[in-house]
Order: sequence, then structure tokens, then C-alpha cells
Amino acid sequence: MTSDAAPGTPSGGADAGAGTGLGPDGREPSPPILHVDMDAFFASVELLSHPELKGRPVIVGGHSPRSVVTSATYEARAFGVHSAMPVGNALRLCPKAVVLEPHMHLYREYSRQVMALFREVTPLVEPLSIDEAFLDVSGARRLLGESDIIAQNLRARVLAETGLPCSVGVAPTKFMAKLASGRAKPDGMLVIRPSELVAYLRPLPVRALWGVGAKTAEQLERLGLRTVADIADTPLDALVRAVGEATGSKLHELAQGIDTRSVVPASQEKSVGHERTFDVDERSTEVLKRELLHQASRVAVRLRAAGLMGRTVALKLRFSDFTTITRSRTLTEPTDLGRRIYEEAVAVFDAVGLRGEAIRLIGVRVEQLSEADGTMHQPALWADETVPSEGWREAELTIDRVTARFGSDMVRPASLVRAPKSGETADRNGTRS
Repeated sequence: MTSDAAPGTPSGGADAGAGTGLGPDGREPSPPILHVDMDAFFASVELLSHPELKGRPVIVGGHSPRSVVTSATYEARAFGVHSAMPVGNALRLCPKAVVLEPHMHLYREYSRQVMALFREVTPLVEPLSIDEAFLDVSGARRLLGESDIIAQNLRARVLAETGLPCSVGVAPTKFMAKLASGRAKPDGMLVIRPSELVAYLRPLPVRALWGVGAKTAEQLERLGLRTVADIADTPLDALVRAVGEATGSKLHELAQGIDTRSVVPASQEKSVGHERTFDVDERSTEVLKRELLHQASRVAVRLRAAGLMGRTVALKLRFSDFTTITRSRTLTEPTDLGRRIYEEAVAVFDAVGLRGEAIRLIGVRVEQLSEADGTMHQPALWADETVPSEGWREAELTIDRVTARFGSDMVRPASLVRAPKSGETADRNGTRS
């Protein structure tokens, strides 16, 4: 194995290349799969705007009572802070942490830049999320060098061009590459060559295997299976009896270092949506529908920006007791119009038949996506309206252009700007004071 401290140095001893073939330099070739994971991505992006906070514990999250941690620097993680933890709990663990509000538009933009850098190395890029991806560099090695050299250069380029650190795992399979990147964090690189794979796996705890959560781990540990070696040495039929056929077969293969999945380039988004958790549970139908309008407008902007349309509009509601329901309607024709998405969402909302129940979260999602066909109107949808569909489309496209230049709060549907109450004033963006 090689790490960032000594890239390209063989570590498997005299037999490191046995059975795998050696390269012209006498070394075992580095494997073709990279897993690149941005380090504390949201927090790292925020530190670009707050360099004075570098090296200090920083938490990215809101300031409301129900806000959760979306990211934290490694200095904060040292105190036990982790993603999805309530911000209040995080501050009790790390009272000196600085809390910064998240900026999703920045994370999306930096993600776009990083993924573009990956695709300059190889077209075989499979994003797992906004901040991590698999790369298959098999075809790039003749031009760019061995995989460990490619990974090292890619890390340096990402840092130079974005200011963001990342960790890279290099291995023969996707599972092992992801495992390696996790063990290289933060800001490191780990190469696991084919001849080293099984020896690296065997001492690890069973929880290191992909898909083994707390419940499965407890089940395995009750059977005396505590390490990957224990799994590897257990007959397949015994594993199947213990955890079922699908899980048993998968664990048996992973424990042997077998993972036949290939890197699949990014496919089209399956859905586009927005949701909001209220600071205080909301009962007002007027407020809830106003939020639906806001979300429908944002979803439509994202659809048009991606050149997509959708046929199914889904509504998500989470009640105060955390019960969550999802209801949807499918259109006869796909749409990317905020007004159309809103009216369908409201129709679904009304069909739920709320009777004053408190709502904790509400969300709108458009599914069954397809490429936009360039049609400028949808005549079947707006026959009963005084404003034709092409008028709404032109209005929404105008909003797209304005918000792209000046920000998302500069132009909004009138329904989202309520009249000020007595004694209240409103600024140019509709903010009350």
C-alpha cells in the first residue's frame, strides 16, 4: 500500500506483484479505480470566504432551534460533532465552534467545477453525491501515467483551481477505492494494489464492509463474526442462513475482495425537488400554500436550467409526530412551468384533506423527467386561463434571466409578498421590519 506521504512506493514486499504482472519499472501497476471525496466539503467552501477561521472548529448549519449540522471542519469533528446532529447539541459538545449559514448555490457551483476537472481526466466519472465520485482511469494511464500519479496530480489541481482539499482512494474495485479514500482523510491519498487487497481487508471490523450498518453488524457479532476475516472464512451457506441470501452473498464476495461493479458515468437526474422544515410547526393553509408556490417556482427554475421537464408532481408532508406522507399526480404532458407545478401541488395538498394538523416539513418534487423538447407552449394545460401558456413561459424565462444576474429574491410571484401589517414597513425585497 502507498499513502500520500510516499506516493508510488511499493509496500507489498518481494511478492507484491506476484500473479498480477509487473510494469516496465518492476512495480506492480497501480489499480484503475479512483474514489475522490472532498474533505468537509460544505465547511471547506465556507472557509474560502472566511480564511480567518481556518484551523478553528466551524459548523455549517442554521441558527433556528431545529437546525442540524450539514458539515463541520475536522477541528469540530474532534469534539464529536457530525452531520445531521442538531446544532444545539453540537455547540454543547464544542462551545467554541463558529456556526456559519449554509449556501447551497456555492456548493453546487464548486461541485460543478470539481466534476468538470474529473472529466478532463476521464469520461468515466460516476458522481455519488455533490462532493464525491468514482473515476475509472484505465484509458488515461497511457497518456497521464499510473493511477497513483494521476490521483496525486488531480488532488493538486483541485486544490490549486478551487482552493478545496480532497482525499483519494486508488484500488482495483469501487468498494476498496471508497474504503481507501475514507482511510486517507483528511487531505490524503491511499493506494491499495491488487496483491495487497485481501491482506488489507482481513483485519478490518465487519462494519467496514459496504452495506453493513449497526443492525447487521450486531447480528454478525452475535454469531462471533467480528472481522472481515471472520466473514471471509465462514462458508457461504452459513452466512446465508444467518443474514439471508442477498446480504450473505454480497458480504461473502466483498470479504474476498470481489466487487464486479463498473464505473457508470452520470445519468440524468431522476427528480428535482425542494423542501422546508419549519422552525415552528405550521397549521395555516395560507402559509403552507405560499410555501408550495415558492418551492414550485424554484423547482421550475432548476428544471429549465437543466433542460428538463417532468410529468409527475409529488407533495411531501411531515407532521409534528414525524409521520411522513407522499402523494403525487401525473400530468398528461410534461412541464417545466412553476405555475403548473404549483397548481398540481395544491390539488394534491387539498386532496389530503388537512384539518388543522401541524406540519413540520413540506416539499414539492417533480419526477419522470425527460429532455425538454423546446416547445414554447403547452396548449392542453391552459385552455381555461386568461393568460396563455406561452405568456407564463415568457414571464418565467424573464424571471430566470433576472435571478441569474441579480439573485433569487429580486423577482417573485406577487403571492409571495404579503402586504405589510399596520405599523410594519417593507423594504425593496419584501422583508418586514
